[in-house]
Amino acid sequence: MDQKRIYLTGFMTSGKSTLGPIIANVIGFDFYDLDKEIEKEENLSVIEIFEKRGEPYFREIESRILKDLSNGNRVIISLGGGTIINSVNYELMKRTGKIVYLKVSPSNLYKRLKNKIDRPLFRDLVLGENPQEDFIHRIKELLDKRKIYYEKADLTIDTDMSPIGITVDKIAKKIMDLFHEKN
Repeated sequence: MDQKRIYLTGFMTSGKSTLGPIIANVIGFDFYDLDKEIEKEENLSVIEIFEKRGEPYFREIESRILKDLSNGNRVIISLGGGTIINSVNYELMKRTGKIVYLKVSPSNLYKRLKNKIDRPLFRDLVLGENPQEDFIHRIKELLDKRKIYYEKADLTIDTDMSPIGITVDKIAKKIMDLFHEKN
């Protein structure tokens, strides 16, 4: 495979946008954050796009920009948490690169999400100061819907307990191993 593309997937706050640029730097790839690219093009935040134009519009833009980014070589693309559940997106990623799933437990996702108001799918729970059970229930619901896609990744990395330095080194090595496989 002369074209090298990595698609980082996982639930929101799984570390895609944090680990992605560091891993890209370590292995000499370029890095793109799909949500940031969408915000740049639309001149609106993801939350504003959801509020003003709706999720279907957001998903349409997301697919188009993903397709554009998938033409790059030696790139790591951090996906939005739900990007992978669109079958067209999924097929594009499988055809053009390797998918790496950053896996996090619902309890750790809760800890990372409980105060974030910039996540459209959880904003109402944060602003409503809902109890932990409501968050965990919503996280599990979304994880259940996405699990089948996440688990089709070429590589799954559990990021629950590893310090960031160890996680980066482990992922970088495993990513390079993906490209040295015999196809």
